[in-house]
Amino acid sequence: MKYPRLAAVLTAATMVATMAACGNAEKTSEKESAGGGDTAGALIGITMPTRSSERWIHDGDNLKSQLEGLGYKVDLQYAENDIPTQTQQLDSQITKGAKVLIIASIDGEAITTQLENAKTAGIKVIAYDRLIRKSPNVDYYATFDNFKVGVQQATSLLTGLGVLDATGNKVADKKGPFNVELFAGSPDDNNATFFFNGAKSILDPYIADGTLVVKSGQKDFETVATLRWDPETAQKRMENILTSTYKDGSKVQGVLSPYDGISIGILSALKSGGYGTGSQAYPIVTGQDAELASVKSIMKGEQYSTIFKDTRNLAKATGEMADAILKGQTPKTNNTTDYNNGVKVVPSQLLESLIVTKDNYEKELVATGYFTADQLK
Repeated sequence: MKYPRLAAVLTAATMVATMAACGNAEKTSEKESAGGGDTAGALIGITMPTRSSERWIHDGDNLKSQLEGLGYKVDLQYAENDIPTQTQQLDSQITKGAKVLIIASIDGEAITTQLENAKTAGIKVIAYDRLIRKSPNVDYYATFDNFKVGVQQATSLLTGLGVLDATGNKVADKKGPFNVELFAGSPDDNNATFFFNGAKSILDPYIADGTLVVKSGQKDFETVATLRWDPETAQKRMENILTSTYKDGSKVQGVLSPYDGISIGILSALKSGGYGTGSQAYPIVTGQDAELASVKSIMKGEQYSTIFKDTRNLAKATGEMADAILKGQTPKTNNTTDYNNGVKVVPSQLLESLIVTKDNYEKELVATGYFTADQLK
C-alpha cells in the first residue's frame, strides 16, 4: 500500500523539477534575448540611408570600426534613400540572427513591420541620429542635441549678418532690415523639425521686430522643407525664389540652410543668379555636418558656416550602447524626456555640436584629425 503513495510523491517531485527547469529555461531565454548571454562575436546590423552624403559614409565606417574593435561582427548596409531597399536589408539582418540593429532610417515611420519582427526575435533596436517614429519597438536613441543644432545655425546666421557679435550679444548699430530665406530638412526625418524649431526660436524675435525680413513670405516648415535633403530640390526652390521674389533688384542677404548638401544647392542657384561675382558677395549661408566640399566652400568665403557634429563621438556612444545591451547592462543615456516618437519616450544619448566658420575650421577640424590639411587643399 505504500508503493502507490511513494510513486505519487516521486511523480509530483518530478513534475515540480520539470516545471522549475522550464522556468529557468524561460528566464535564461529572456536574459539571452535582452543581452547578458554568450554574445561574444555577436552580429550587429547597421543600416544607413545613403552613400550620396559624405557624412553617412563616415558614420558607417566609424560605427563598423568601433563595433569590430569591441569584438562583434558587423553587417553594414546602405539603402541609397530607397525605403523598400532599407526594409529588405533589415529583414535580411533579422534572418541572419543579428542581436542588435542600429538604424538610421530613411523614413522614420516606414519600418514598423521590421521593428515588430525584431521585437519578436528578441533583437534590440538603436535609432541612430534619426528618431524612428510611431513604434514602441525602439529601445534607445543616439544623436546630437538637435534643437541646439538649430539654435547654432540661427546664431551663426545672425553673427554672419552682424546682428550678433562673436559673443552672441546684439550689435546696437545693426538695425537691418536684412532679407533672409529659410530652408528646412526632409519632412519624413524627425530631426528636421528639431533643427527648424531650434532655429526659429532664435530668429522669430528678429523677424517680429523687422530686423529680418523673409521676403518670399515662406516661413512655415511644410513650405520650406526639402524632401530627402536633396540638393537639387533646394537649388530649384532657391532659383524660383530669386526669379519670383527678387526680380525687383533687391538682394538676399542671408539663407538658413539646415545641411551642407542643401547649402551647396542653394549656393549654385545664387551663383547662377549673379551672386559671388564682381562686387556682389554671397549671402550668409549656414549648413550642417562639416562635409568636405562645404568646408572648402567656407574656406573660399562662399558658405559662411556649418555645424560640426563629430561622427566619431556618435559612433563611440552608439557602440557603447550596443555593447552594454549585449552584456545585459543598461546603456548610458542623458535624456529621457524630450524624444517622444509618438508612441513612447525613447531614452536618448545626446552629444554636443559646435559652429565652424573660416575663423576656426583649422582648430576644430584639422587639429582634431577630422580632416587632414591635404584633404582641404
